Amino acid sequence: MAEKTRDDDGPDRWSQGVTEGSDALDLEEGVFTWDDPARIARSLKKSAEASDRRKSSPYRSAMSMLTFYINRAGKDLDADQREVLERAKDELRTAFGRD
Repeated sequence: MAEKTRDDDGPDRWSQGVTEGSDALDLEEGVFTWDDPARIARSLKKSAEASDRRKSSPYRSAMSMLTFYINRAGKDLDADQREVLERAKDELRTAFGRD
C-alpha cells in the first residue's frame, strides 16, 4: 500500500484545511489568533448566523468550530492563546444567552 503524501499546494495539516475552508462557516481571517475573547465570540456568532450552509444551530456551529480549533492545535497552541480561546467559549455562551 502506497504511503500518502501531502499535496504541495494543499494545507500543511488537514485541520488547517478545515479551519480555512470550512463549508459551514466563513470565518474572518486570523480569528483564532486575536487576543480579545469577546471579539472572537462576536465574529464566530456573526459567521454562524450568516451561514446558510451549516447543518446545526448557529450556537452549535460556532462552538464546534472553536472547540475544533482548540483541540486540533493541541500542543502547538501557546498557553496564553489557549486561555484566550477558552474564555471565548464563555463569551460565546453569553452571546447566545446560554450562560
